[in-house]
Parts: sequence; structure tokens; C-alpha cells
Amino acid sequence: MKYLVLTVLVLMMSCSTTQQKEESQELPEKGFPFYMPKEKPAIKLSKAMERNYDAYMGIQPKYNELYSQFKYTELKGFDYNNHDGTITRRDPSKIIFENGKYYIWYTYRNTKTAPVGGKNAHLATDEIPSSDWDLCDIWYATSKDGFTWEEQGVAIKRPEKPAVGWRSVTTTDILKWKGKYYLYYQGFMEVSGLRGDDCPVAVSYADSPDGPWTPHSEVVIPNGGEGQWDQFSIHDPYPLVHNGKIYLYYKSDSGKGDDLIRLQGLATADNPLGPFTKHPQNPIINSGHETTMFPFKEGIAALVIKDGNEHFTVQYAEDGVNFDIASITELMPVAGGPFIPDAFTDTKDGRGITWGVSHLTNVTEWSKNHAILLRFDCDLSLDVDDQQMKKSQYYRKPAFYYKHGLSKAQKDRVEKQNKELLKNKN
Repeated sequence: MKYLVLTVLVLMMSCSTTQQKEESQELPEKGFPFYMPKEKPAIKLSKAMERNYDAYMGIQPKYNELYSQFKYTELKGFDYNNHDGTITRRDPSKIIFENGKYYIWYTYRNTKTAPVGGKNAHLATDEIPSSDWDLCDIWYATSKDGFTWEEQGVAIKRPEKPAVGWRSVTTTDILKWKGKYYLYYQGFMEVSGLRGDDCPVAVSYADSPDGPWTPHSEVVIPNGGEGQWDQFSIHDPYPLVHNGKIYLYYKSDSGKGDDLIRLQGLATADNPLGPFTKHPQNPIINSGHETTMFPFKEGIAALVIKDGNEHFTVQYAEDGVNFDIASITELMPVAGGPFIPDAFTDTKDGRGITWGVSHLTNVTEWSKNHAILLRFDCDLSLDVDDQQMKKSQYYRKPAFYYKHGLSKAQKDRVEKQNKELLKNKN
């Protein structure tokens, strides 16, 4: 009996020791694991880690289908008159593939002089532009490979005064709807810069991407009412087909001077010629400089470029209206016009994008201001896994940083602060 009791005690002590070891082994697992779990762990998380699992499409950039770096390539086939500022190509449309080749449309200016600048808009004439997008027509080009382009000439010419766009037609984008083609664009009816970039949206249509284009002689998306955020302009019209309707995204400049902020809105229609109804929740994106959207899964993704609290982000809205940040990136394409095979299919399984064309404006000194077109490549696609595009940083030489040095006023401020510190110490 004595041995039985002793055996039981030994077993109990052994079980107790084993339980203590198991408990001690469990303790580290209550902290965050060394290898980040792909699924959200059932432990108390900080807001940052909650966001990492809930806000993005992957726990690291390499797993996030809506994260990418962007690579750029010089395009062949475009001449810029030795970059003297007299020729510009800017604000490319999205790219479509028809007739065995790629098509793109863009703002084209070929003037006697470079722009005089918005502050000197009063010096502009019928031959001298005020801005880079003044006195423009809409041209188009085609390509077999997306790198070398053949310019085809004018698609939309400025109409006679007083028709919409008589001063300049700019910033176009393409829609294909029920076998016909529609080009939406900004129609300037005064010199850009006199009051700002004031213009509504016009549209022309054709049976072929090569035209001829017939202008619809009415404004299809008017400016907002007095006091509204888009009261002066509707910029960058950008059509997609979603939920059986035409979703036309656009940008406007809200406020003036130092208070100016660029916001993005949405108008929808059942017919390409309208009427378009502006969404009651406008503006739907609080940042960005141009409109670049594409179908993604069941919703819409957006490249939010340059301006605002959420600049340099890729955003996503399942309903095409309520956008959330899906990733943060850098070196995004300015005025990107991507190739989107399913832009007009009303897909519920958008596959994303891998390349397109954008523009750059700081080619030479501002006295010769003009824009050039260039190709961008990325991996924002469900069908591609390019891990070179998923890296989260660029390495730059010191010279790049030194180019972003202090201005004279900033140097003077620092010098003043140093003098005040020395004075107070003495």
C-alpha cells in the first residue's frame, strides 16, 4: 500500500511538472509570433497590427495584390521639337486594343511659343498659350507593342467659337459602349488662368476608334452650383462600365490659392450622352491630382496621385464609391492612362493592370514648359506575380537628395535661429 501511495504521488508530481512546462511553453505564444501569421492571430493587437490585417490585401507588400512599384520606359515615335516648349503631349487616355493594335488619345499642343504661364494669362493670344494645356487639340496614336508609337494625327479639333471647347480641348478619355466609341474631354471657353482652369465636360462619338468623331453639341457634365466644391471645373473625365452603368469619375479644384485642394467625384449615366447624375456622396476621394481607376475583383481600384492627405496610395471600393487605402507606394505615374482589357465589360472579376502611359512636365526649365509621354509598368494584377515590382523601397544616390535642398528663405530662417540661440547663450 505504501508503494502504491508513493507511486501516485510521483505521478501527480510528474503531471504537475509537465503541466508547468506546457504552461511555460505557451507563455511566449501569447506575445506576437516571430513569424508573422498570414491569418490574424486571436490575441490582443495594437491598432497598427489590426490595420495591417484588416485594411490591406496582404500582410506584407509582396502579398498585396494592390501594391506595386512603378518602372518607366522612354517611348519611341514622338518628337518634341528639341524640347523648346512649343510641343506638348500630356494627359493620356486609358489604352484600348482594337484592330490588332493599341490606341491612345492625349492632349496635343503645337504653338509658336512656349506657354507664358498662368500668372501672365492676360498676355495670351489666339497663337500664344497661357498654360501647357491652352490652345490644344486631342490627337491619337497607335502601337503594336506599347513601346513604339505611330502618331495618327488629330481626333478632336477645337470647334469654332462659341462652341464648347473653342479655346482648347484637353484631358480626354475613351469609352466603348454597345459597339460605339466615345471621347470625353474638357472644353475650355476662355483662356486658362484668367480665373483658373474653368471648364465643363464635352463628348464626341464615332463608329471606329479612328473616327471620324461627331461632337455632341451639349455639355454632358456641367460644373457644380454656386458655392459647391466643383462650381468652376470638371477635370479629367474618366469613364468605366460598372453595375450596368457608365461610371464617370472626375476631379475638381476646391478652394483657391493656398487653400486649393483637389478632390475627386463621380457621375453616372445609362447613356454615354447623358444625362449624368452626380453622386450624392461627392467628393468620393479626398486626394489625388488626376483620375486613374480600373476594375478590380468586384469593385474599383484607384491610383491616388500627388496631392492631399492620402497621396501616393492605391485605394479600393467594392461599390465604386467608398474608397479605402489598399497600399502606400511612391513614384506613381502622373496622369496615368493604363491598359485595361476589362474596362468596359462590366466585370465582377476585375483582373487589374500591368502597364500604361503617363506624362511628365518638368522636362526642362519652366520657361519652356511642356509635357512628354512615357510608359509605366507595374504589378497591380491578379494574373501576374512580379516580385521585383513588390519591393518596398527605391535606392537613390546622395545627389538625388541634395537636389531637394533648402530654399534661400529656409536657409535664412535657419541662420536666424542659430544667431538667436548664440545670443541667448551669451
